[in-house]
Amino acid sequence: MAKTAGKTAPIQKYDPNQSFGFVMQDVARLMRREMNRRIQSLGLTYPQCAVMGRILAEPGMSQARLADILEMQPISVARLIDRMEAAGWVERRPDPTDRRAVCLYHTAKAEPILDQVWVHAAEMRADAARGVSEKDKELLLDILKRMRANLSGGDGKGA
Repeated sequence: MAKTAGKTAPIQKYDPNQSFGFVMQDVARLMRREMNRRIQSLGLTYPQCAVMGRILAEPGMSQARLADILEMQPISVARLIDRMEAAGWVERRPDPTDRRAVCLYHTAKAEPILDQVWVHAAEMRADAARGVSEKDKELLLDILKRMRANLSGGDGKGA
């Protein structure tokens, strides 16, 4: 029991299924898991796809920025990039403004596999949104973009 102004008040039971944040996090987790399952046949993992997607969205980003966006330790990102570079999917180029940093780019070899990843991703999103109207999907995306902007300082792109 919690005390309120000298009185004991009952503690509210927490229902995570009624929590916007919990449900959103759970949906994201399930989507990552499902995407990982779908792309196994391509010889990729979800983290590798996330790296390629982020690099494609922002060519030339640094490893440090990528680690921040993916919420991974820089050493983990470096090892992931090492493996992807060895496979020929990404390349590191010297940063023209910082001699200690490198910029990340996807390679031509990655393009056909990315095409297949996008097909799997579109199918997974369609399965996840089964029974949801186009109007509701547009509304949800608009709401999520506004929330991202609120939490990232207003630029709408997230950090």
